[in-house]
Order: sequence, then structure tokens, then C-alpha cells
Amino acid sequence: MFSMPSALVRSFRRALSFAAPLAGLIGCSATPPPAPKPDAPPAAASPMAPSQAAAPRFAYDPAHPVMLGIDVLEADGFAAVRGKSIGLLTHPAGVNMRGVSTIEVLRHAPGVRLVALFGPEHGLRGELPHGTAYPDHIDPRTGLTIHSLYTNGPSRNKPTRAQLKGIDAMVIDLQDIGTRSYTFVSAMKQCMEGCFENGVEVIVLDRPNPLGGLKVDGPPLDPQLVSYVGEFRVPYVHGLTIGELARMAKEAPDVLAIPEAAREAGRLVVVPMRGWRRSMHWPDTRLPWVPTSQQIPDFSAVEGYPMTGLGTQVGGFKSGIGGAFPFRGISCHGVRFETMERDLRALNIPGVEFRRVSEPDPKTGKPDTGLYTDITDWDRWRPTELGLQMIRLACKYDPRMFATATKSDLRLFEICLGSAAFYNDVVAHGDRIDVEAYVRDWQARNAVYQRLSRRYWIYN
Repeated sequence: MFSMPSALVRSFRRALSFAAPLAGLIGCSATPPPAPKPDAPPAAASPMAPSQAAAPRFAYDPAHPVMLGIDVLEADGFAAVRGKSIGLLTHPAGVNMRGVSTIEVLRHAPGVRLVALFGPEHGLRGELPHGTAYPDHIDPRTGLTIHSLYTNGPSRNKPTRAQLKGIDAMVIDLQDIGTRSYTFVSAMKQCMEGCFENGVEVIVLDRPNPLGGLKVDGPPLDPQLVSYVGEFRVPYVHGLTIGELARMAKEAPDVLAIPEAAREAGRLVVVPMRGWRRSMHWPDTRLPWVPTSQQIPDFSAVEGYPMTGLGTQVGGFKSGIGGAFPFRGISCHGVRFETMERDLRALNIPGVEFRRVSEPDPKTGKPDTGLYTDITDWDRWRPTELGLQMIRLACKYDPRMFATATKSDLRLFEICLGSAAFYNDVVAHGDRIDVEAYVRDWQARNAVYQRLSRRYWIYN
């Protein structure tokens, strides 16, 4: 069974042992270069630099304090895409600060030829349940071809040479939720791979990390567990914007699964936001939340996803109460509510409290009762701790939980979790696992990650 080092010096050594592979992964030294000034684009000499057209000064607007990448692109006169035939990888949450779809903005942009659309998991219009593969097809609204980047086929969801034919640049406008296993950053990464291999420029329109740029939490990703639900070797809550992750993929060796020569030759432009700061959570942006998928209808679910998602993948815990509170409401199949409530409250998890809620079951109409997870102290809140404790309790309620789970469910849990040590420990020892020890270990390792990853920060 895993046990934490008792001496401070041993904890420090564990942190240093993490720093070495991380430094190799993200391509930075132990002393990172100074972070860019707030809201400043990368240096002009960098291949990631945004268009060099003079940008109008950003005037603070209380109604719209944050200009998204698509807004900045438009304010710059579409300089980064003018005169180019472009493809667009996006989804329903790809909108400007006034809620207009990026598809429509680029369709009507002067001097821009939008020639093809590309869809991630859930489809271009967000119409598909998670995990549903789909083929290329014609978009009835625009008449353009929608190329599927969620086929589960041999291409690893990378755009193919045929799909990229006639495209000068691929524009990517995807709203992430700041959690590693949410697949839109995977779609971006594999799209970058296909484009770089075929000489197509990539232009990422940056968007806020809704959890902010300072919250980092949970298990780092083991290299052998890299998958479509974990393409970046970052902590479960990674604290980067999608544009910053794109910079990591372009600059660091061994992130993109393509030859190094193709990575080095690849052209990446990140169009940064204006007005966004790392301390901002989504409500601070004053932007309306557009559902990124069916189970993420609002910011409350964004907060809940890393908090309960891992805890409901195996075992009896369920997310949501009735048809409400996705990722925030908790119940447990086969366990008396009072027992579950007592055990969860007894955990005394920092920054989290529980309250009873009841909603009608959408199938039976009968009341469905559970616990709603409130975040009472954002600074003390460690998003993944509750879900890991839920796994431990699930083992207590059903000691044969892992023996009876399907192989596919177990594999999905392991690769989403990203830690082989925790997975093997909980399978072997069940509710005797020392969750708190892992949390302390990951906190030390994540502090190293956060310091090193500053190399890719665009915002302070």
C-alpha cells in the first residue's frame, strides 16, 4: 500500500523526481523565463505570435470586460486569416462575447474564405451524446462539409490529408473547462498534429479557463496512460487556457505524436484574449455560459466535473439528483441516504460542504433525494479530493466493486484518473487506501508543475 514519506527531505526529493520528467515534457528549465506582461501576445519572433497588425487599444467595458480570441481577431481586421482559405474546428460554445457563433463571424469576414468545418466529440452542433462517433457530412445550415474529428478510427481523430485539401490555415475555437479528461483539448492537440504533418497553419482563438489560471489540482498524468481523455501530461485540473496548452504542444518536445521535424516546422498562431487575468473565474468574465456538452449546462457543472466525475465512474455513486445538478448532486445506489450523508460529512474535506436536495425522478416522477456539494472556500478547495474519497467509500460499500466492474469501465477510470499508483493501490486495498497521502504528494508535485508551466503563460 502507498505510504507518504515521513520526513520533509523525502517529500522534497519526491517533488524533485517529478520535476525531471516534467521539465523534459514541457521543455523548460528549472528557472522559467519571465512571464509575458498581462494580456500581451507572445514575442513577434515566435512562430506562435499572433498577427502583427496593429491592435486597437482595449478599453475596459463593464458589460464585456473580456474580449475572447474571436473578438480580438475581428478587432484586428481578421489579419491572421485574411486572404486565406480556412477550416474551422469549433462547437456550440465557440461564440464571440455577444453570443454570435464563430462560424457566422468567419463566414461573413471580409477577405476570408471559410471552406470547411471540423467537429470534435459531441459534434459541431453539440447534438451527440458523449462517446458517439460520427462520419463526415454536410452541414445543412451552411452547406459546408463537416469533417469528423471523432471517429475512433485508425487516424486517432487527426484530420487527414484529404480533409485538409485546399485549406491554408485551421482555426480552432473550442471552450475548455480546465479539466484534463474533457476531450476538447485533445481534439485541438490531434488537430495540430494532422495540420503540422500536412503543412497547414494552426490558429487558436484563446478562451478563458473557467476555473481560472491559478487552481492546479489532482494526479499528474503518467506517460503510459496518455489517451484521448488525457493527451497532455498535466495535473487533472491544469490551470492553463487552451491557447497556453497549444503553446506547450508546439514548443515542448514529445507532446505532439508526430516527428520532431514536423513539430518544429509547424506554424502556430495563438490569438490571445484581452482583459482576462489568471485570478478570474468564469463569473468574473461577465460572459454567458454556453453549454459545452449536455452534462455541462452551466458553470456549476464545470466546478462539479473535477469534483465528482472521477468518483462516479465506477461503483455505486451517481451524479445528479433527478434530472438536475449534473456533477454537483450525489447519491449512491444501494446505500441508505443517511449512511452516505454521514460518511461524506465525516470526511471534513476543506472548502466543501453538503446540503440535502430533492428533485423529481424524470422517469417515475417520485422525489429523488441526494446531497448537493457546495464550495464554501475556493482557496482551500481541492477539486479532485471529493471524487477520490467517493471511490474509497464505494469500496467500503461494495468490497467487490472492482472485481465486478467491466474491463472497459475500469480502463476508462484508470486513464481518466491518470495515476497507475493510485489505481493499483485502490484495486488492491479498497477502502484502506490513504487518499490524504496521495493528495499531499500530488500537491507537492503540482507546485513544481505550476512553476515550470509558467513558460507557456500568456496572461498574469
